[in-house]
Amino acid sequence: MVRAEFLTRLNRFAILVRVEGKEEAAHLPNPGRLLEVLTPGREVLLRPGKKGRRTRWTAVAADLGPFLVSLDSTLPNRAFPRFLALGILPELRDLEILAKEPKLGSGRADFLLGSGERRVWVEVKSVTLVEDGVALFPDAPTVRGRRHLLSLAERARAGEEALVVFVVQRPDAQKFGPNSVVDPHFAQVFCAALEAGVEAKAVVCSFDGEDLHPLAVLGSEALVLPAPCAQESPALP
Repeated sequence: MVRAEFLTRLNRFAILVRVEGKEEAAHLPNPGRLLEVLTPGREVLLRPGKKGRRTRWTAVAADLGPFLVSLDSTLPNRAFPRFLALGILPELRDLEILAKEPKLGSGRADFLLGSGERRVWVEVKSVTLVEDGVALFPDAPTVRGRRHLLSLAERARAGEEALVVFVVQRPDAQKFGPNSVVDPHFAQVFCAALEAGVEAKAVVCSFDGEDLHPLAVLGSEALVLPAPCAQESPALP
């Protein structure tokens, strides 16, 4: 990997950087806003891009000084099977992955876990925004994220187990919760999902430029919820 200077965001999946003395576009594998992470002058890590892609580089991480923040929003889903094998989520230790991206409602969940007759629907969310020690999701309005939670809530109300796991791709979070400022509708749906029986966990990780390494698992004791926390989910726009 090489180090570069972040200059500006070109679009959802590309940034402009100064690398090896010249300005170039780099692929950004994260559609989030990343406003607090990608600030002008920030040092970022790049790796060579995939063959056939128009950009020569892919952004890997932003260097915040004390630690790196992963810029790949797909990494948490790839890391989750490893987290499961490590047993860092005690309630899931006896389960195995039955399906990836199983059909759920009008869309798909990330994982279906099971053992014997037990089944657990799992949705994994990537988090890069931390404010005052609180990991917040999302950092941009997400209709898709709301739909995922509504589908999990339907399963929970039907008596099935449903879990949303927020994978925090930086090590400085002690709490977590919905970002009611950026997406109040998501926050309302999140509260309604909890009321329906959906469980929420956060896995706080460090990032070494290659992999995520779990440092802590946060549960309901670390949840920061908006007040009032809605009991009924609103209709999607």
